[in-house]
Amino acid sequence: MNSKKDSVSDYLRPEVISTLDSLELKAKLLVEGFLIGMHKSPYHGFSIEFSEHRAYFPGAPIKHIDWKLYGKTEKYFIKKYEEETNLISHIICDVSASMNFSYGGRISKFEYAKLLSAALLYLIISQHDAVGLTFFSDKIDNFYPPRTSRAYLIKMLTAIENQKTGNDTNISSSLGNIAEKIKRRSLIILISDFFDDKDKMLKAIKEFKYNKNEVILFHLLDPTEINLDVGEESHFIDMENDAELITEPYQIRGEYRKSVQNFINEIKTECLNFGVEYSLITTDQPFDKALLNYFIKRSKLT
Repeated sequence: MNSKKDSVSDYLRPEVISTLDSLELKAKLLVEGFLIGMHKSPYHGFSIEFSEHRAYFPGAPIKHIDWKLYGKTEKYFIKKYEEETNLISHIICDVSASMNFSYGGRISKFEYAKLLSAALLYLIISQHDAVGLTFFSDKIDNFYPPRTSRAYLIKMLTAIENQKTGNDTNISSSLGNIAEKIKRRSLIILISDFFDDKDKMLKAIKEFKYNKNEVILFHLLDPTEINLDVGEESHFIDMENDAELITEPYQIRGEYRKSVQNFINEIKTECLNFGVEYSLITTDQPFDKALLNYFIKRSKLT
């Protein structure tokens, strides 16, 4: 089937985007491909105009309604003005050693996270919103406070290109230190495989909510980490502490899958319980799922 919808989805696939040289070009194409796809979604009408408009709410002056846009969408939108206060976002990206994992020719979680971060930065600044960027492993590696300028976007994209993976994971400690740096209510976008002490990690994530922030959690995994579809005899090496295990995967696959699914379900359930948007993303998926989740969340906050 060779429909336009299929071609847009292909346009957003990790293996296609990763072949390009420039990270800025990758981000630009990801966002443009996403916006093209938005024309075919239930959110048609938002896709191009949403950066300059917000939804009408009862009591707002009707003189600011964009009637031309109403003619296209049959929905009421108010023109936004430069002096209005826009959303502040922080993209917080895990760069611990476990993020280096990849299998079956797919890009690594680390490369996927970098591409997703770049696309989100590009999309958010295109919205004239302020956005910052933070990398962490067992500590904060880099912290860029939110800004809105195009020059700052280039600076952050350059930082992403130069970023390397760090050491062990210490999500709870790192997030606690990051929370201290965030002084204003923000949208927190957290990208990680969340391979750490679950209870401590969830407690740290809750702190963002206690401080009145909104949170989107992207749980990023390689499909093999979920299903353990590997060869007959496999040699496993922990990417953070070098622990080794040689085993026949078929002997442990059932229990392994059950354990991983329980881990995922526990995180998802806890997030839903305290109002965090949870999304499981695998490295074989196009980027539009994550971008759409961000877009829907943002539309609820404006």
